[in-house]
Order: sequence, then structure tokens, then C-alpha cells
Amino acid sequence: MTPSKPQGAVRFKLNRRKVLVTLILGLLLQFVHAGFSTSAFTQGFTEEQKKSMEKIIQDYLLKNPTIIRDALDALRLQEEEQKQKEVAKRIRSRSRDLQNDPSAPVLGNPNGDVTVVEFFDYNCGYCKRSFPVLKALIESDRSIRLVMKEFAILGPNSVTMAKAALAAKRQGKYLELHEAFMLGDQFEEKMLEGITKKVGLDYQKLLEDMKDPGIAQSLQKNYQLAEDLGINGTPAFIIGDNLVPGAIGLDALKKLISDARSKPKTPSRQ
Repeated sequence: MTPSKPQGAVRFKLNRRKVLVTLILGLLLQFVHAGFSTSAFTQGFTEEQKKSMEKIIQDYLLKNPTIIRDALDALRLQEEEQKQKEVAKRIRSRSRDLQNDPSAPVLGNPNGDVTVVEFFDYNCGYCKRSFPVLKALIESDRSIRLVMKEFAILGPNSVTMAKAALAAKRQGKYLELHEAFMLGDQFEEKMLEGITKKVGLDYQKLLEDMKDPGIAQSLQKNYQLAEDLGINGTPAFIIGDNLVPGAIGLDALKKLISDARSKPKTPSRQ
């Protein structure tokens, strides 16, 4: 019978491995943030011990070079997860402004159980591509609240269209003008009268309402909200605690909505 190893030797081997792994991970993190050095992790050791540890670590990395890539990938994933947690926290803190701002148009079911918020610009090509997807979504799922955040960031014509759309809301024609803008060609201000009359709007009243400071304030509030949430492009969607930048397909939207439905509701906060 082969004699068993002393238990103390097993513990020594495990502890040595634990120390080695800790040093390697520490070295990799320091490599990422401050340079290739073990000084912060070898305090209290003699110079000979330090050199021995550095040699062990360097030999290990040379034999297993992919560990650096794996460590960097893990670090990026950790940072992304932390970023998502911070964004989710900001979204929850601004949920009232996102979901229940009375100046923001709501499409779909006003009493729906899941709210999708879209920040968009009428001159954004990706926003135009997203419009049929969102239309199909609210037609297929009658329990969706779609909150529209006019985020006019692509020039003066975008601001004109956003103001006109918010003014159309006062005549009960927001969806009609929104759809005309989304499906239309490149907009110029001289086209506004023809477009608005075509969808049944009172053009003169629209012009008067567009000058209302309240509409400019609504746009400014959207700019500030987007800045607070780190949104700097269009389209951007908020579903539950998730911020999704860029255009998104119908299946991906439905998956996010399904996930949001499965989570317990939290009360809105200002």
C-alpha cells in the first residue's frame, strides 16, 4: 500500500497554489492599470523570494499566454456589468420622468403593463428603420406603452419637426404626423405646411403652438434626461432597467419586454 501524504503537505501545496493564483491575478490587474510589476503584491518578502515569485509567474504566463487575454476579457465583462448596474440605478431614479411625463406622447396602450421609452430624431436613418418595428410591436402586443422622447440632435430641421410633432399632440394628431415624418423623405421647413395639412392638422394653430415655451421646455427636459442617462445618440430604448442604444429587431425587443414582465415592479421615483 502506498503511504498517504501527510495532511500538512497537502495544505502547503494548496496554499502555495492559492498564493500563486492570487499573485498572477494581481499581476495581471496591475499590468492592465499600472504596468508589469509585482511590487504591490510582494511586500514583506525578501529580494530572493520576490525574484523567485516573479520567475514563477513569468514562466507560467509564458507557458499559458492566453490567460492574459482571458483576464482582460473578464475585466471588461466586470466593468460592463458594473456599468449596467449604474445605468439601471439611474433609470430607476428617473423612472417618473421617463415613463410619466405628461408632455411626452404615448403610443400603444396608455395603461399597458410594460413601458418602452424611445429617444429618437426624425432625421436619424436608424430611427426611421425602427419605426415599422415599433409599429409592429404595439400592434402585436396590446399591453405595451410606447413613450416617445423627442430628442432632436441632428440640426435645426430636427428641432422644427420635434416641435411640430409635440404641437400636433395638442390637436390629437401626434401619431399621424409622427408617421408622416418617419416615412417621409428628407425634410425641409418649407414642406411643413403641406405635410401637416395632409394629415388633417390646423396649420396656423400648429404654428402658434410650436412657439409655446412649454414645447421648448419639453425638448430641453429630454436633452437633460438623456444626458443624465448617458444617451448621446439615436435611437435609444429603455425597457425595464435596460438601456439599449441603436436600432433593435422585433425579436430582441420582445425578449427584453418578456424579461421586464417577469421582474417585480418597483415604485417610480423622481
